[in-house]
Amino acid sequence: MTETPGPRRDVRDGASSHRPPFIDSHAHLAGEGFSEDVAAVLQRLRDAAGLGVVCSGESLEAAAGARRLAEAHGGVWWTAGVHPHDAASYDPARDGSGIRDAMTHGAVAVGECGLDYHYDHSPRPLQRRAFADQLAIARERGRPVVVHTREAEDDTTAMVRDAGDAGIGGVLHCYTGSHALAEVALAAGWHVSFSGIITFKKWDDLALLRLVPEDRLLIESDSPYLAPVPNRGKRNEPAWCAYTLQRLAEVRAVDVHALGAAVVSNTRRFFALT
Repeated sequence: MTETPGPRRDVRDGASSHRPPFIDSHAHLAGEGFSEDVAAVLQRLRDAAGLGVVCSGESLEAAAGARRLAEAHGGVWWTAGVHPHDAASYDPARDGSGIRDAMTHGAVAVGECGLDYHYDHSPRPLQRRAFADQLAIARERGRPVVVHTREAEDDTTAMVRDAGDAGIGGVLHCYTGSHALAEVALAAGWHVSFSGIITFKKWDDLALLRLVPEDRLLIESDSPYLAPVPNRGKRNEPAWCAYTLQRLAEVRAVDVHALGAAVVSNTRRFFALT
């Protein structure tokens, strides 16, 4: 049975003051995985001291759903772009117009866009073309970009460096790449976001978690994917960013409340959230 949303309520209402605050900078809440209980998911986010969530629009269809979610719930924001998996069907006129329209109607960033040479669902030249066009839209509209990159380090490095030179801000989302690419992004003024992957037993690059300066650090759930330990294997949700935040604080040897406050400040500043 589909849950009927209640009155519009800011996701910050009722947040637990004794828990460290955070904002989930990247989740896919507008998909079928949350169609039955999204209001309950947002309530659990509040209960975990989550102050909000940025809902990713990795396609124009997903962006439309994310927009509807943001309009129904306070503390939810949205983005609009085309994922590299779908770059083969990217049309600069149709999709570019849709992304520009989304920026006009409240989208806080362009993306999820980027390069994925692991799956290669779209030919690499077409991935680069779609990514370059979305970077140009971000520059034109004064919005940051949310970037997916996997096994495409050389091309991502070149395009991030050029974007930084052009004054385009961005975040490497769900980052699992090299120190070298992270350093290029940071030098370009970009941010780096970590997900629940860093809680997995196989994650051993603790130095990467310390590399990102506190004022460039974001966290995310990437819901419904990548549920952190101790919930690995379940449908992920924004409330569980608390585990990712805790792991980062442990590795960086800092107070988790102070780190949470920094993450909130970074996320608000990066996306220009109100």
